[in-house]
Amino acid sequence: MRVLVTGANGFVGRALCDHLAEDGHIVVPVVRRACGLSGEVAVGDMNGGTVWGGKLPACDAVAHLAARVHVMSDTSDNPLALYRATNTAATLNLARQAAQAGVKRFVFVSSVKVNGEGRDAPYRETDPPAPEDDYAISKWEAEQGLQQIARETGLEIVVLRPPLVYGPGVKANFRRLLDTVARGWPLPLGAIRNRRSLLYLGNFVDAIRVCLEHPAAAGQTFLLDDGRPVSTPELVRAVAHAMGRPAHLLPVPVGVLAFAGALLGRRAAVARLTGSLHVDSSAIRTRLGWTPPYSMEAGLAATVAAR
Repeated sequence: MRVLVTGANGFVGRALCDHLAEDGHIVVPVVRRACGLSGEVAVGDMNGGTVWGGKLPACDAVAHLAARVHVMSDTSDNPLALYRATNTAATLNLARQAAQAGVKRFVFVSSVKVNGEGRDAPYRETDPPAPEDDYAISKWEAEQGLQQIARETGLEIVVLRPPLVYGPGVKANFRRLLDTVARGWPLPLGAIRNRRSLLYLGNFVDAIRVCLEHPAAAGQTFLLDDGRPVSTPELVRAVAHAMGRPAHLLPVPVGVLAFAGALLGRRAAVARLTGSLHVDSSAIRTRLGWTPPYSMEAGLAATVAAR
């Protein structure tokens, strides 16, 4: 297939372009600004008015990764409007023009945050969406708009809701965890008993490839993960093992961590460390026969090796 990939110079986009090319597909990498990718198409900021013109007619499918990502400390007066401009309006504009150009399939990378911010039971695709923040709301609105476009045009929509994605080049909180474990600093996380789903980059791009190719993926929404959830202490131990280091975990009660987080203005960060957010990813396995090609241990080893 000839596949247009938006966000092609991002953390996931680069890996997806390589993976699709290795599988024999022709990739049209779309970026906001030229960055030296082979065959790249620079379109500027994507929004509801972007004109895709001749970039779409020759394409069989679109993998839409470009997004305004979750911003922890957004200072905008109206952050929801900014998220909607990129994550909702730009997505629906691209999908409409793709349908008009004869593109058959549109794979949209959404977020597990559409399901919610976490709970003890695993999330499933059949659960009522419960987005809480502006980022998740904009993704959910995009999903709903895409389903309407599918009904009107016949464009095959596939929605993927990944949890936290890690792999070579990962940044933000996961990178900070790697650096902390590498320094051998003790972490007060030993008493946490939660369940968190993770998704290795290699597994993610392989799932996207399957959803671009498989006939049964049309019209489906899938939750993804590496195959099993882990607790925060288990993750720290696995990272330390990949580094060939001991894990230094102190059994500080979760209530004490929550109190300290409240005092320091880090309540949300502590909630993510101590709370559960995991998914049941059996639907993509059952319907498409997909299984993650990499174990979490292999994914962490690759991530650590690339530091």
